[in-house]
Amino acid sequence: MELALVDFDHTVTDCDTYARFLRRVATPEQLAQAWWKVGPWLLAYRLKLISAERIRARVTRLTLRDRHADDIATLAAGFSREVLPEVVRPQMLEQIRWHLQQRHTVVIVSGSLDLYLRPWCEALGLDLICNRLESQDGRLTGRYAEGDCAPHKADRIRARYDLSRYVRIHAYGDSREDRPMLALAQERWYRGKPLK
Repeated sequence: MELALVDFDHTVTDCDTYARFLRRVATPEQLAQAWWKVGPWLLAYRLKLISAERIRARVTRLTLRDRHADDIATLAAGFSREVLPEVVRPQMLEQIRWHLQQRHTVVIVSGSLDLYLRPWCEALGLDLICNRLESQDGRLTGRYAEGDCAPHKADRIRARYDLSRYVRIHAYGDSREDRPMLALAQERWYRGKPLK
């Protein structure tokens, strides 16, 4: 039995789907205020003064706090159906299908949201470890239900899978947050290139 662990944004896709999703669901007022509320944070992130985890939490809170959970779920289903097929790298989709043909367990492990990743994963028969949004009384709080998954990918994987059961583990990633996940595998790919 073999396991394939696959990051999503910039690994399966050619872009950051999380940012695209948040822009798509942002209200006109939020978009108008984005530069003032998010711009300084983006600059700090690009200058490596704050982490991806902090910018994700801030932008998620600003965009999704107090929004109706059902409305966002509907928008997410449309995003999954209409946008994801356009940004998935054909060679990675082929690699995922190869793993499935070999009867490997394939898991998307992502800091992105289950609202749009789950339908995509279910259509392909993939397992999913990712962020889930917290809600109260039908409204989103703007926080993650179990904290940000991205910096804890390896821990979430070990909590869900008994890695000793797999004769070989494959992992695909593109960022510093993926490195602990890559360390779990014998076959590692970073930004499309094999790691020794």
